[in-house]
Amino acid sequence: AEKDSASTDPYYCLSDFIAQKDSGIHDYMGIFAVAIFGVEDLSKAYELKGDDYNSIMVKALGDRLAEAFAEELHEKVRKELWGYSSSEDLSVDDLRKIRYKGIRPAPGYPSQPDHTEKLTMWKLANIEEATGIKLTESLAMSPAAAVSGLMFSSPVSKYFSVGKIGKDQVEDYSHRKNLTVEEVEKWLGPILSYDPDE
Repeated sequence: AEKDSASTDPYYCLSDFIAQKDSGIHDYMGIFAVAIFGVEDLSKAYELKGDDYNSIMVKALGDRLAEAFAEELHEKVRKELWGYSSSEDLSVDDLRKIRYKGIRPAPGYPSQPDHTEKLTMWKLANIEEATGIKLTESLAMSPAAAVSGLMFSSPVSKYFSVGKIGKDQVEDYSHRKNLTVEEVEKWLGPILSYDPDE
């Protein structure tokens, strides 16, 4: 995102948080996806009974549970599986304030605005086969009560915002992704600094 001219803060890229192969640093990057199954069916059952309140509450609870499972998985990775924060002992307030080491950005969010990266994630980790979580044509997850993303263990990793991008960046990105400029503009529409129809 654009910074004040007096700012000395660097511009970040997610690849900044992965050690170079020849650095000698033991580093990890992971892919994850979690979901709550059955939410749509239960919500629909309440709708058919005319109970809109419980239908909405089931969807909200499903979303919160998916987020909670993502948080639980990330903690298990930090403390046990990768073990880079094995002595971590954070309060719920500390967790909400993201005081843990590492990040888990998700496609479509400010530091990873390209939803098409889900296609790469699903292919690399066989997510649909392993979990049953599918991608729709618009790259939404099904079931909807789902969370996916990347995990970075670097102690210097942090969340950031890509901000608005120009036509030159779109053209460069389209070349690197082997997509047409129009395809990139479609998927990155919300962060374009220009009107693609002009």
